[in-house]
Amino acid sequence: MDNDFVLKLQTKLLSWYHKNKRDLPWRRTSDPYKIWISEAILQQTRIDQGTPYYERFVKQFPTVQDLAKASLQDVLKMWEGLGYYSRARNLHKAAQIIVNEHQGKIPQEYVQAIDLPGFGPYTTAAVLSIAYNQDHAVLDGNVIRVLSRVFAIRENPNETVTKKKLWEKAQELLPLGKARDYNQAVMELGALICSPQKPSCESCPVKTMCQAYKLGIQEQLPVKSPKKEKPHYEIAVGLVEKSGKVLLIQRPEKGLLGGMWEFPGGKREKESLVECCRREIQEKTGLAVKVEEELCIVEHVYSHFSITLHAHRCTPLRMTKTSSNSRWVLYNDIKKYPIHTSNQKVLKAFQKHKQQH
Repeated sequence: MDNDFVLKLQTKLLSWYHKNKRDLPWRRTSDPYKIWISEAILQQTRIDQGTPYYERFVKQFPTVQDLAKASLQDVLKMWEGLGYYSRARNLHKAAQIIVNEHQGKIPQEYVQAIDLPGFGPYTTAAVLSIAYNQDHAVLDGNVIRVLSRVFAIRENPNETVTKKKLWEKAQELLPLGKARDYNQAVMELGALICSPQKPSCESCPVKTMCQAYKLGIQEQLPVKSPKKEKPHYEIAVGLVEKSGKVLLIQRPEKGLLGGMWEFPGGKREKESLVECCRREIQEKTGLAVKVEEELCIVEHVYSHFSITLHAHRCTPLRMTKTSSNSRWVLYNDIKKYPIHTSNQKVLKAFQKHKQQH
């Protein structure tokens, strides 16, 4: 890559960033722990949604030691509503490793950092460059978009060869000794100017250097993979009450929504919703129930599928076997448990029903 081009792009980007960067809470600290927390939250979450979560999280767990000694349930409760709960589980595991094996400090060696749970290539580069100003280029969705347009890359960035090419370009453009500001500058440009739709090209500091802008193809890049149709499932769950308590079950720690609590139920097969609700509760908790009226219907979209969830009130009949993952919880204590979004909607409908009866 031409040295003059590289220097010009670096200068323009850094100058623009220093004048236009947003005042965000994790930019007001040099604490590697807090920078790491912000990166974990913002991986799959917009800044406007993630900022209040970040502020609550670091208030509850102000140091890596606090996070390490917290229970996973407390961590999941703080994460409740953010989705992609594996991020919270990985934060908790990584904090314990950092405290037990790295004297409570996020390691500065790339090979040590990338071994931590949740530290993929992007997170490792982001934390080491922003927290320690190390010369590692980042490649997230914003950076991919900026580079794909600047260099008019017409191959799909999800393909291994293309991603490798983008990593190489990102590293070549990185000004040594200025990684902290430069990496944030490219990501900020992608967030504020070089947006997925209708980019603000006229306000872009590097528009004269952008091949896609010159060719008028900026909105066609980066090339997208064809969308796959998401499967849809019908789910039936039961609100089982007994003596002022409600039955909750905990999901296995590994897998989707691992460690979260929910109302017992599951996927409908070739059966009625009532039969599905009865069968799933008995299979998962060992409790036979009578399924009563429907409380609510919830539509929810996950990353790879969508559901229509039907919630029914249920009356317990008899235990047929014991279950280690279920618990009778006082109605007023349910809010203490980490419950994922679709079941939070069910809980609201249940609360409304309780108020009316």
